[in-house]
Amino acid sequence: MLQNAVPAHVRTRLVDYARLLRIDRPIGSLLLLWPTWWSLWLAADGMPSIANLIIFTLGVFFMRAAGCAINDFADRDWDRHVERTKERPLTTGRIQAWEAVALFAGLCLVSFLMVVLFTNTLTLYLSFGGALLAFIYPFMKRYTHLPQLFLGAAFSWAIPMAWAAEAGELSQLTWLLFTANVLWTVAYDTLYAMVDRDDDLKVGIKSTAILFGDADRVIIGLLQSLVVIVLIMVGIQAELGSFYYLGLAAMASLFVFQQFLARDRARAGCFKAFLNNNWAGFAVFIGLALDLGL
Repeated sequence: MLQNAVPAHVRTRLVDYARLLRIDRPIGSLLLLWPTWWSLWLAADGMPSIANLIIFTLGVFFMRAAGCAINDFADRDWDRHVERTKERPLTTGRIQAWEAVALFAGLCLVSFLMVVLFTNTLTLYLSFGGALLAFIYPFMKRYTHLPQLFLGAAFSWAIPMAWAAEAGELSQLTWLLFTANVLWTVAYDTLYAMVDRDDDLKVGIKSTAILFGDADRVIIGLLQSLVVIVLIMVGIQAELGSFYYLGLAAMASLFVFQQFLARDRARAGCFKAFLNNNWAGFAVFIGLALDLGL
């Protein structure tokens, strides 16, 4: 009955906004969420405060949605030439460019207010870096073959922010975790870029998938190996136990499986390999949470 009470044109607009903000595709939010929770649990040496858990969980979803809005704004003229993105609401004109920018600004403002009202000064200062990275990443594919590196920094910036909110300071362990997540993001977003590589070459979009060429799977494998090595260093420095290393073993096994999925470089296989990273991040979180105590 509620559906019938909402006019059809309003439902259509809401669906378009949901698609713009990727509410129907939560994978990006989850890939942001797991490292943020890694940081909160490590900074707290166990269960973090409920306030920080709520703030940073909501912040992950808000900032990911904001990032999607500004990404589609930046790519609105290119997306129509890419098979996977040609029906996006901004590209087809169902949503206007100014609406995407307004949503980006509004979501950033809400996230910023949460930081101002409920965290500390260090976290507030760090939040400006996060907003800047979220804004500039979509434009990097015009100028460099390493936009995935900028995405890695943007996706990892919640780590020092969450750590600062929970511990009131940053440490070497914070930046080890940050480094591991940047490497991981470059690896899985290269798999994602492999899905669009043929289309990107036609329209002139740059990516690591294009830069790496035939060495793509080898370099992804090297990046994945480095992720595991750096996370082992995190475990040693934080004096973590067997549950954590079991989680890392599960992540490493999933990385091997992703290489199998992407073995032919087919679009479908590469996309499945990309999606599989959600379980890799989840495995590390479960191991960490069990080790430190839920």
